[in-house]
Parts: sequence; structure tokens; C-alpha cells
Amino acid sequence: MTTQRDRLAVAPEILEFYGETSNEAERLTGSADGVLEMVRTQELLRRFLPEPPARVLDVGGGPGAHARWLVKDGYTVHLVDPVPRHVEQAKEAGATVELGDARELTADDDSYDAVLVLGPLYHLLDRRERLKALREARRAVRPGGLVAAAAIGRYASLFEHTATTWLGTKDRVRDAVVDILASGRHDPGRKGFTAAYFHTADQLAEEMTAAGLAGVTVHGIEGPAWGALKATEQHTGQHLADSSLFDAALEAAKLAEPYPELLAASSHMLAVARA
Repeated sequence: MTTQRDRLAVAPEILEFYGETSNEAERLTGSADGVLEMVRTQELLRRFLPEPPARVLDVGGGPGAHARWLVKDGYTVHLVDPVPRHVEQAKEAGATVELGDARELTADDDSYDAVLVLGPLYHLLDRRERLKALREARRAVRPGGLVAAAAIGRYASLFEHTATTWLGTKDRVRDAVVDILASGRHDPGRKGFTAAYFHTADQLAEEMTAAGLAGVTVHGIEGPAWGALKATEQHTGQHLADSSLFDAALEAAKLAEPYPELLAASSHMLAVARA
């Protein structure tokens, strides 16, 4: 007999990618564009989060990159992630941790002041599954509480692989980028990444609204200059997180915020809304 939990099982390819292939604990510190993503995500969340010591549910929180600074800011944080390696790493963040799935949270109704969904939408290829995760976030947050969800931008792979030059040198990368641009999907079994979905800003806003959330706004995280930062770092071999180019890219992200047409240039987007 197939149970609900069986149907919600995370794909083995995704568990293998994060458990063995990719070290998520280093992604937001190991490159300048990763640091830019972290700095901007912190900046945006601090703008919208309630004052500490509010209760925050960090869904798909990975190894605890955001839980660490949230705890330091004075929040009470509970982290949920489906990858055993991440849950073990996150124990050092100062939050309580749980192995679990964004689509079927164990949290009680209305039990958190804010729910962060900063990874699950990346790897739910079916819209119905993404809506499950967002509706679970809405269920777990108190009325009027914050739900913040991150998504990979539809054009991120185009910009990234221009920076790496793989777009012009590897046919399989070009083919994958073509498919992502057309459908938003990086299907299971393709090399270089795992199964993933790439949103447009309008899609992200629509899904938040369809999940019953109100007052949705979508913000570009890295802004329009992250690709230049990544390309320079890639081709000089320097870590540029402490450089004038990084400072310029960060300022560009801030200046771009009032202009929705520039949302498409960010590698990631953050949607914020209220239950």
C-alpha cells in the first residue's frame, strides 16, 4: 500500500547530489556570487522579519547557513531539511533540527511567526508539489505572519554558463540551457546539477498567491551584476568577496530593486508575503 509519505519521498538523485556531490555548507562562502546571495538574502529578510525573539521555521534550511545568523540575531529557529547530511551539519547552528519534507511539515497550525522556504522550490518540478510546500508554510505560520520563499531565476543558467564559458564550449550545457529557458525545467538525469525548476518572477508571485498568501512582493537577490562578478572571479582565480567589484555588484542589486524589469537578471529571487 502506497502511503502519503511514500508519494512525497524526495528523489534519490536530489539526496545524492546534496549528500555526496555538492557541499552546500560551502556554497554561500566559497565564491563571490555565493557571498552576494547570502548578504542580500540577509538584508532582505531582516527588512521583513518580525523582531526577535520571534519563532522562525527554516524549511529546507540545508546545513544551517541562514539558521546561524538568525539565531545570532536572537530568533528561535527550528530547521527542517530532507537531506541527512544537512541535518547533521545544521546541529551546530544553534537551532533545533528535524529531518523532514517541505510538503508535509510536522509543525502545528499557526505555530510560527515566520516561515522561510529558501530551497524547496528549487527542486519541486511540478507546480502542484510547489503549491503543497507553500500551503504547508502558510498553515504553519500564524495569521498575518511572514512567509518568504526563494526561487532560482529562469535565466540564471544562461548568465552562469556565459560566465563559466561552458555555454560556448560544452554542447550538453547549451542544450540544458535551451530547455531551461523554454520550460523552466532541468530534468532528472542531466549532468552538472540535479532536478530543478527555474521560475520567472510572475510565476513565483502567482504560486505564492495561489497558495493563499497575500501582499506578495518579489525581490531580486543578487541583482543584475552578479554574472560579471562570477566571470571575473572564474577567469582570474581570485576570491572577490572583498573587492571593489563585489561592492559595486552589491550596490547594483540595491539600486535595481525598484525596477521590476531587472528581476530577471538575478540568479535568485525572494518572494515575501503574509498569511
